[in-house]
Amino acid sequence: MNKRIIKIAIVGPESTGKSTISAQLAAFYQTVWVPEFARDYCSNLTEECTWQDEINMFYGQLKLEEQFLPLANKLLICDTTFITIKIWSDYTFGNSPQEVLDELPKHPYDLYLLMDIDLPWQEDPLRDFPHMREHFLSIWHAELKALGSNYQLISGSDEMRFKNACRAIDEFLKSQIL
Repeated sequence: MNKRIIKIAIVGPESTGKSTISAQLAAFYQTVWVPEFARDYCSNLTEECTWQDEINMFYGQLKLEEQFLPLANKLLICDTTFITIKIWSDYTFGNSPQEVLDELPKHPYDLYLLMDIDLPWQEDPLRDFPHMREHFLSIWHAELKALGSNYQLISGSDEMRFKNACRAIDEFLKSQIL
């Protein structure tokens, strides 16, 4: 019998605690979380990211989700999604790979938790835009709305952020039972 896995996407601009909260939520809900494929991929690049790199990251993220899905316990927590590829490609190259555009409406998540920019910026060699967080947060809102996504903005620091994320997930889960 196939069990229904609820997919929770943790998304947002750079340095908003996506990986930290993904790990916390997976531990709390006793399930697995899908890491961000692009992080490892980009850390191994020796030159600027190319159009082909964006396509590779898209397929890599999809493959990681497929690998983790059978390991999930009712929930699959995804540290970002390939919507990030669209956002970065649009910003960097002026448009997005067609593969990404074609797949976006076919690959929904049950709930998106959009991480707010209220955490302090953390330096990281893979982060590029400390002064554009508001811009990218507005882009995330627009992208999620364009997809008709069920999403909630998650604010607060440390423990409050985690509690707000749990509250959003719990409310969503209760709505699925009714």
